[in-house]
Amino acid sequence: MIVPWQDIPPQTLDNLIEAFVLREGTDYGENERTLSQKVADVKRQLQSGEAVVVWSELHETVNIMSRSQFRD
Repeated sequence: MIVPWQDIPPQTLDNLIEAFVLREGTDYGENERTLSQKVADVKRQLQSGEAVVVWSELHETVNIMSRSQFRD
């Protein structure tokens, strides 16, 4: 189930995004990005609709994924 990111309290959303960025371990090439830059990138993706916050009732977990990866 998609959870509207606008419905998540700002501090909780920031914590969720930080946890997501830290566990992703993505290689950014020669120019390493700071945590705050990575968080800002994910926020922009949420705002544009490229990414969504997803709640799994089965696993009782929340995650961020690209909209194209999410299947109802």
